[in-house]
Amino acid sequence: MNHKTLSLSVLALLALVAGCGDASQGPDGTDGKTRIIGISIQTSQNPFFVELADAAAAEAAKHGYEAEIVSGDKNAETQARQVQDFIAKKVDAILLTACDGRLVGAPIKEANRAGIPVFTADTGCSDASAKVVCHVATDNYAGGKQAGIAMLEVLGGKGGKILILSFDVAQSCLARVKGFREVIAGHNEERPGAQIEVVAELPGEAAREPSLRATADTLETHGDLVGVFAINDPSALGAVAAIEAAGKQAQIKVIGFDGQRIGKEAIKQGKIYADPIQFPKKMGQIVVQQMIRYFDGERPPAQIPIPTSLYRKADADKDPELN
Repeated sequence: MNHKTLSLSVLALLALVAGCGDASQGPDGTDGKTRIIGISIQTSQNPFFVELADAAAAEAAKHGYEAEIVSGDKNAETQARQVQDFIAKKVDAILLTACDGRLVGAPIKEANRAGIPVFTADTGCSDASAKVVCHVATDNYAGGKQAGIAMLEVLGGKGGKILILSFDVAQSCLARVKGFREVIAGHNEERPGAQIEVVAELPGEAAREPSLRATADTLETHGDLVGVFAINDPSALGAVAAIEAAGKQAQIKVIGFDGQRIGKEAIKQGKIYADPIQFPKKMGQIVVQQMIRYFDGERPPAQIPIPTSLYRKADADKDPELN
């Protein structure tokens, strides 16, 4: 099977060997079994997921577990095959950031039947019949509301037409859009003279190029657009590129989501107004910590939400990562 294995699986193995000394012993020092966590991320093209996987692998190594990381490349069938491969290898646990929240249920149920515990992070599973031990994710609904607040803030209480760039195969992104829309709807109820109209919700595919095309297409029919909400930083930067090509930077304000370095830099440059930022490292660490609890016979919570923080230019200007 042709999997795209990230380099970190090698690094995690090296960390395991260096940390344990005697490679013939397992993490508890009592047997020779190699403990493996199989990790399949949605895509390696988005730094968010790579950062999450890196943190998960590093946390796993602290506890004597090797991590094998592969990328589903946003393809549910590819991810399903990766889960099947993990099952064949008899890994100790599986961590998924789902390519498709609806379709990931089938491979999860295969793992369930094989007796392998499944954990999810960021993007979860919407199939209630699939058993996931613990889902660790950003509180995306609350984050979406923060994005809505940022849109109201940058529009200065005025109305106008806005575009939403969505990604409806990810439950996390659906929750972001739901929270965002609720804030806009609340504004419209309170301010009938300053209505904000969502003229379109288009699939930006959580990627730059599809989002660029969707924004450019919208500008052809709605040249008076005043705002764009994009569900992640690559999507927001696609919108920025289309807006710059149309020469409408002063007119159209962009709200992103994630707080990746590329997003933070765009906020510092004034290209994106604000991001509700996520914490992928924390997410990766926490989900592996819950695995260890499970291995130790404890029962982790079914869900662990992680709050977002709204990040504006003032935050970027004093961010040591950027300065």
